[in-house]
Amino acid sequence: MTLLSRPTGAPSELPTELPPDATRAATGIAIVLVAQLMLVLDATVVNVALPRIDADLGFGPAALSWVLNAYTLAFGGLLLLGGRLGDVRGRRLLFQGGLALFTVSSLLGGLAQTPGQLVAARTLQGVGAAMAAPSVLALLTTNAPDTAARNRALALFGAVSSGGASIGLVLGGLLTDVGSWRWTLFINVPIGLAVLMLVPRFVDETPRRDGRFDVVGAVTATLGATSLVWALVQAPEHGWLSARTVGGVVLGLLSLALLVRTERRHPHPMVRPALLRDRQRVLALVVMALVVGGQLSMFFLTVQYDQRVLGLGPLATGFAFLPFSLAIFGMSRVTPQLLGRVGAPRLIAVGTALLTLSFVLLSGVGETSTYVGGVLLPMLLAGTGGALVFMPVTATVLAGVEPEHAGAASGLLQTTQQLGAAIGVAVVASVYAAGAVPESFVPGARAAFLTSAAFAGTALVVTVAGLLRRTAPAAVVERDPEPAPVADLAASGSGSGELQVCSSLEHLIRV
Repeated sequence: MTLLSRPTGAPSELPTELPPDATRAATGIAIVLVAQLMLVLDATVVNVALPRIDADLGFGPAALSWVLNAYTLAFGGLLLLGGRLGDVRGRRLLFQGGLALFTVSSLLGGLAQTPGQLVAARTLQGVGAAMAAPSVLALLTTNAPDTAARNRALALFGAVSSGGASIGLVLGGLLTDVGSWRWTLFINVPIGLAVLMLVPRFVDETPRRDGRFDVVGAVTATLGATSLVWALVQAPEHGWLSARTVGGVVLGLLSLALLVRTERRHPHPMVRPALLRDRQRVLALVVMALVVGGQLSMFFLTVQYDQRVLGLGPLATGFAFLPFSLAIFGMSRVTPQLLGRVGAPRLIAVGTALLTLSFVLLSGVGETSTYVGGVLLPMLLAGTGGALVFMPVTATVLAGVEPEHAGAASGLLQTTQQLGAAIGVAVVASVYAAGAVPESFVPGARAAFLTSAAFAGTALVVTVAGLLRRTAPAAVVERDPEPAPVADLAASGSGSGELQVCSSLEHLIRV
């Protein structure tokens, strides 16, 4: 990623007036971020409600995992397809369609009377999320009035994406304790309807791109991603060397190999090969997968520790993750300024180091540990580290991407996140099971937390050995009056003037 800097002699005064559409743009950004938060937190909002769901519908221990896995499988498997459809058909249109499907399926899930009905509804939720999510980044950047506003929107996107999972635990615990597990799904309905009504007024549509649709690429991308996610989420239950796991991985890899062959020849590919020729982008995707894998596996372990060892209920378990969320949202205010001053690779290195340290500290918790003594500090470190990683990695992945391919790049980024989450949770669950003792959580937890640390530590090594070893000097770039919507997402401006956003967006950030 190119680090932009101020030309010599450029003025550093603050802007004297707002862009004419600043208020509308800030409102549109807020609306899209609300939708992104809903999509992200839905991956975890039902976690703390699983015992109540099992008691009500009678899933059984093995089948209960599909309440989570059905959403993950559909979401992760269809993201690449959703990203490309948005590029071709219009991102706002696909965003609205996906959000409408997500909202309706949330209502159906809340009304479910059998395990099959709930799993089907969760699958449809994942399909809707896969249609809507890849368009979020493109809509944020194309609707921001200037570079500073886009940087702020990108920082908020990173905070929402990384903090949404822990917010889902808080919300899920609150709704389950106060009302019913069904409200973890019903809550999406009024939010989704409000966003759908406001989007046409405040969010502009992106241009549609001409060209034939890559059918073979769509099929192989979807089959490859879905097969890999399916194999990984089932690995802890069936074993890493079982026929299901090995067969799913092999089918996924063969499908992706066919995708690569197809994309090199198709005039309008599903995933542009050029996106993966950039070394910085590929390394950033690897870092993202590793960080998400470590973070989600930490969630998986800490939720169980809080409930099984510390004796916390669903609501208290959710609130136990508040320090993590608050650290993320607090750091999101300063990450754009830090990005401009020190560059993305250094921020990512510090962030991955903090994540590694936090997971190592969690590996020391025991039967006599307390929340304040054993969990609070790691939560704060993990939230701070996550905030320092997500925005710079996102900016690195999207830097230099042409506007017409922004949806595909966003889909690639979010597919990487889903695969990373599936791999992380599957590996950590297997490590924990290998050392587990019946009726006791702690014996298997130490090695499992250290495995989460290994994911973050590997991301640190990749960052130091790859992203930090840049040979090209930072470019000096003049600010365009109407900069491209995605190509300069990593824009910095080293002076205070360029790092300020319009006052309406500042107000949005403070709120």
